[in-house]
Amino acid sequence: MAAVLEQGHSLDRALQSLTADARLRPAVMDLSYGALRRLGLLDNLLTQLLDRPLTDPAIRYLLLVGLYELLEARTPAYAVVNEAVAAAPRRARGLVNAVLRNFQRRREALLEAASTDPVARWNHPTWWIERLQQEYPDAWQAILDATNAHPPMTLRVNRRRTRVQDYRRRLAEHGLAAEQTGECALMLDRPVPISELPGFAEALVSVQDLGAQYAAPLLDCRDGMRVLDACAAPGGKTAHLLECHDLDLTALDLAPERLLRVRQNLERLGFAARVLAADAAAPRDWWDGQPFDRILLDAPCTASGVVRRHPDGKWLKRAGDATDLARRQGQLLEALWPLLRAGGKLLYATCSLFGAENREVVRTFLEHHPEAAEEPLDLPGGRHGQLLPDSHHDGFFYARLVKT
Repeated sequence: MAAVLEQGHSLDRALQSLTADARLRPAVMDLSYGALRRLGLLDNLLTQLLDRPLTDPAIRYLLLVGLYELLEARTPAYAVVNEAVAAAPRRARGLVNAVLRNFQRRREALLEAASTDPVARWNHPTWWIERLQQEYPDAWQAILDATNAHPPMTLRVNRRRTRVQDYRRRLAEHGLAAEQTGECALMLDRPVPISELPGFAEALVSVQDLGAQYAAPLLDCRDGMRVLDACAAPGGKTAHLLECHDLDLTALDLAPERLLRVRQNLERLGFAARVLAADAAAPRDWWDGQPFDRILLDAPCTASGVVRRHPDGKWLKRAGDATDLARRQGQLLEALWPLLRAGGKLLYATCSLFGAENREVVRTFLEHHPEAAEEPLDLPGGRHGQLLPDSHHDGFFYARLVKT
């Protein structure tokens, strides 16, 4: 937690650098993700329990994790307190013991007091809550509840290799129940390690959120088309496009290290594509001059629609980030639009809920490009391209632009 909250590293990066015993890794991940999901409440409780602010951040994080474990009640309370005290420096053991036992005694009163604080109630920063209230006055509470929940584990069945119902039966044979939630999507009743998915190594299935699975069909490709997947890493949408059609596809991303995942996905699934490390906003450095029939621009964003998968994001992002990112998104649109042939289509996508990164970017682009028209999309929810997070999918935005 220190690497995330003090040094600004992503939780994924912090966990990758973890040197703890591999057998402890699942427990460390569970505690890290859980504590960050409920950080607003935990911070409030700790403030109530302390007479003065802590000067040692390590003790603060130890107490936050201890409080999280006591709230979850999956481990006996005495064991949580004993382990926390044992992990503390000798000079702080009395404090750690007193704080955690005090929470046990005053639990209900402390939780009631915390419920009046919006940050503690919703476990999001104040600016985030206020922005959602402004943009979604009828849905902001449901959105926050969804983004605080554990995310579903959804699979994308490779219909080049098997049928959805056949793979669902195969899951059942392995004791895994699943619900079909999309054309080729199966949502597991409970998440499992990838190693437990039958046929994963044989390219029968991939893991991909239902919201992200809408991208490939919305791009409206046909066999033989020349397609660009800009900002392609980690490659889920790239692979899905190739599962749907035989394409001349270029997968582009700015970060060479992130393209490793794209290549691994393509290799496992048996697909071929041009994979380039380059800046999509600078086509002169990589484009061969041949126009594309379709372009997928999955633009960098605040990822506000997927924070239940990346709970560090809501504490690392700042109120001005959406505006700053909107400038980059506009630059990418302007740079890629000339690469699209007449009659071609560009799908603009983000995993954000904030209008500054979504509808406003598209509106500004259309105002400056009379040759661009937006096509209607068939998406659940009826919010003009905006998918809100719920029990079946994360939050995404899509807009399909055609060059008339």
